[in-house]
Amino acid sequence: MKTRRLATLGAVLGCTTALATPAAAEELTLCWAAWDPANALVELSKEFEAESGHTMNFEFVPWPNFADRMLNELNSGGKLCDLLIGDSQWIGGGAENGHYVKLNDFFDAEGISMDDFAPATVYAYSTWPKGTPNYYALPAMGDANGWFYRADWFADPEIQAAYKDATGQDLREPQSQKELLQIAQFFQGREIDGKTVYGAAIFTERGSEGITMGVTGALYPWGFKYENTPGSYDMEGAVNSPEAVEALEFYKEFYETATPPGYTNSYMGESLDAFKSGQVAMAMNWFAFFPGLYADPDIGGEKIDFFVNPPQNQAGSTLGGQGISVVSYSDKQDAALEYIKWFAQPSVQAKWWELGGYSAHNSVLNDPGFVDSQPFAGDFLEAMNDVQDFWQEPAYAELLLAMQKRVHDYVVADQGTAKEALDLLIEDWTETFEDEGKL
Repeated sequence: MKTRRLATLGAVLGCTTALATPAAAEELTLCWAAWDPANALVELSKEFEAESGHTMNFEFVPWPNFADRMLNELNSGGKLCDLLIGDSQWIGGGAENGHYVKLNDFFDAEGISMDDFAPATVYAYSTWPKGTPNYYALPAMGDANGWFYRADWFADPEIQAAYKDATGQDLREPQSQKELLQIAQFFQGREIDGKTVYGAAIFTERGSEGITMGVTGALYPWGFKYENTPGSYDMEGAVNSPEAVEALEFYKEFYETATPPGYTNSYMGESLDAFKSGQVAMAMNWFAFFPGLYADPDIGGEKIDFFVNPPQNQAGSTLGGQGISVVSYSDKQDAALEYIKWFAQPSVQAKWWELGGYSAHNSVLNDPGFVDSQPFAGDFLEAMNDVQDFWQEPAYAELLLAMQKRVHDYVVADQGTAKEALDLLIEDWTETFEDEGKL
């Protein structure tokens, strides 16, 4: 499939908008994770440098170390970052602990409206308390956990016939979580082009956030909820519901029956490596990586295709993505706010999408040419309509570490039952919320 530009790009990419009341020339440092979209942002930001006279520096940290490095920087009141593209789950701590500048007055003064951005991204990336019109970030990078697969294998007549014989069904993009597992199990241990291949690469990493981001890809389609009533912290019967237990059991079965051997501590990089090396028929990963995969000379183009995380009892995708915030400890806040204003322009947002970033601006997402602009664009829109996110509480890190331990102990280390793992998780989270004064 040949990539097309959005219909509006030709009209807007050459346009620039003078920034009102520019600050004196500054050197700004923008902090983010080290991945493909960060490289695209470096390229995009050259236009800001040319327009504003400011110089942009970048501090990009590998994902496994990103949270520790940046949260330590914020908690210590460090001045490394003037701008931070922080994970959605940090917004509560960023607001309550005074790490992020509240942007409401700035948005009002500059005519920046949150109505111009996708509602799910405003809710997840910008607001605290959740859903209130109190903004601490501009939606910067829409993202969700999706899937990609070897389209050339799925189209192979011999493989299609073998799948039909084995299952009585046609080989296709999975329409449910259970069909996803069935397809993965079909490919597990199969010989293709003289090489033994495996079903799928999923997330199992223990140290940071990996297995939580993976297992929620099953929990959410089964109907998982963190609380019975939002804001109540009433978790009994929600976190450990029968549907949640079934979903966690499903993920363990997936791990045990349809992944490469030794796949005990895998996250983004391992998923990409497994797919690019021809080990697996399918892989989960963030949409952020899809442009690079499609462009890959070995496994991209006609050899790859993409699908949204399949539903089960309901549609549900694990939210990724981030907002961009001004760090309150920065001595260059005026210049940092100039960058926010520049980045919010529809013309800049259109180019951000073209370069490989994921704009959350409605002018990009609602453009008539958006769905056809990339082979994964329609799946991205579908995913963002049904995303769920992890806790965004100030105690996010402690809450995440508890889930990492409990689900990894069950899924990978084979300790206890799914119900026991979720019961223990409620105990962990209850203790955290009691310490926080929420219970």
